[in-house]
Amino acid sequence: MPQLFRPVANTLARASLVALVTVPIGAMFAGSALSRSSANTKVGIALEQPVPFSHQHHAMELGIDCRFCHTSVEKGPTAGIPSSDTCMMCHSQIWTDSPLLEPVRQSYATGRPIRWDTTGDVGWTKIAKVPEFVYFNHSIHVNRGISCNYCHGPIQTMPLTYKGKPFFMQWCLNCHRNPEKFLYTDPQFPQLSGREQVLHLYYKIQAGGLLSPREQALSNGTDYTPTPTELAEGRKLVAKYHIHKSSLEDCSICHH
Repeated sequence: MPQLFRPVANTLARASLVALVTVPIGAMFAGSALSRSSANTKVGIALEQPVPFSHQHHAMELGIDCRFCHTSVEKGPTAGIPSSDTCMMCHSQIWTDSPLLEPVRQSYATGRPIRWDTTGDVGWTKIAKVPEFVYFNHSIHVNRGISCNYCHGPIQTMPLTYKGKPFFMQWCLNCHRNPEKFLYTDPQFPQLSGREQVLHLYYKIQAGGLLSPREQALSNGTDYTPTPTELAEGRKLVAKYHIHKSSLEDCSICHH
């Protein structure tokens, strides 16, 4: 009786069994890597806007207070986007003929929101956003002393705004589970409230003040591991602000 299978069939059978296990696992790892890459999260990628706005120029070089544009960041769930009237407080006097600011001038003249010059669509490209099923309140975090840079990266150095952090659920929970790692007060100014501490960092950077290792990491938008002493101070702030760590992991905190 002739042989039905050649010797190579054994090798092919073994290889197919290995592939049956490794291919799905490899596909899962590849999918996970792709979903966490900047191609999907847009972290570090400056997106096109109808008007190129520089935080570096306005916040650091000119020293404009963040709250001048983001009027509701201390008292509302959203930071707020400045109206064309706000922009024109300055730009009715300077850069009055700049073609880059034409959308602003048109919006101010017509009373309609800023539109894209190329498509005519209304609005800005939103950079930092969470899914529709996630609730985030800026004022709660700012008034507890959570720096903008924890979430937005080195926003004060961005000539064009980009997303500083990926906003993964695990990343949010790390802060909710360990708030003492992220709460601090400048030891030179212990009387500062949480809200004042957030803004004080930018004043200090603008003035060229000496930054602590934590403040330098915040300024650079990099991670920081607090010292045991800093953790102890953080725990005191957790108690001071009446933060109940056990409830911060409740689903209802972020998913109303």
